Amino acid sequence: MATEEPEYRLIGLHTRYSSWTSRVEAVLEYFQIPYNPVFVKLPDVKAVSPTGFVPVLECRSLGSTPIGDSLAICEFLAESHPEIPLWPRDRQLRALARSVASQMHSGFSALRSTFHTNFIARYTGNVPVSAEARKDVQRILSIWGEARKTTRERLLALGQADEGFLFGGFSIADAFFWPVLWRFRTYDLPLDTASEDALIWMAQMWNDPVLRGLADKYYEQSEDPETVIAHYDDIYRGQQDIQYSQFPRDWTFSAT
Repeated sequence: MATEEPEYRLIGLHTRYSSWTSRVEAVLEYFQIPYNPVFVKLPDVKAVSPTGFVPVLECRSLGSTPIGDSLAICEFLAESHPEIPLWPRDRQLRALARSVASQMHSGFSALRSTFHTNFIARYTGNVPVSAEARKDVQRILSIWGEARKTTRERLLALGQADEGFLFGGFSIADAFFWPVLWRFRTYDLPLDTASEDALIWMAQMWNDPVLRGLADKYYEQSEDPETVIAHYDDIYRGQQDIQYSQFPRDWTFSAT
């Protein structure tokens, strides 16, 4: 008996390098929305995307109308699946979640342009962090801490369960900060201004079984030489005071 094709097809770069594609992948995987992933190489993006950018989501019920941009895709998924809490159910928390996801989507240019996405890489030594990038780091840590504090208080007042994610349950907001969370690990970015709330959220993300399963996918991709984007690996090559390696798959994070 033939199996019906999923409603969605996600086209993007291999997610071990792609913050934009990995955001959407995290949403689809976490909420168990069936889809087919199609990963392309960087030179082939323009052949599969009308805008020349990925990710692109194709939806069978929309026919030949592709959806581009990770935030637009996630908003479309939230609209298409109102029964699933892709955004928080509470109006106040939903507004805050949309706000911080949009900040991640359009901001923190110093950090994003300096520290390229490489989910499994590890840089140790004298990794340079500019004053502008440090401001981005501090602001992101502040967002995480403030989100958790506000959410904890709000859900307590409502008498609702708090699952420990930015706004209670996992949402699009957590997915949008998933790639930058890995940047903190990859480049050993400073956590000295992180509140206890921010550190606990980081541990929640790193130790969640669904997200650990996503991490396994990045390592599986790295075993295929066809996924390699050479200029995203060992970006400090030639600098003797910075060492490049890969994190082991069984790495764990502790908030203490």
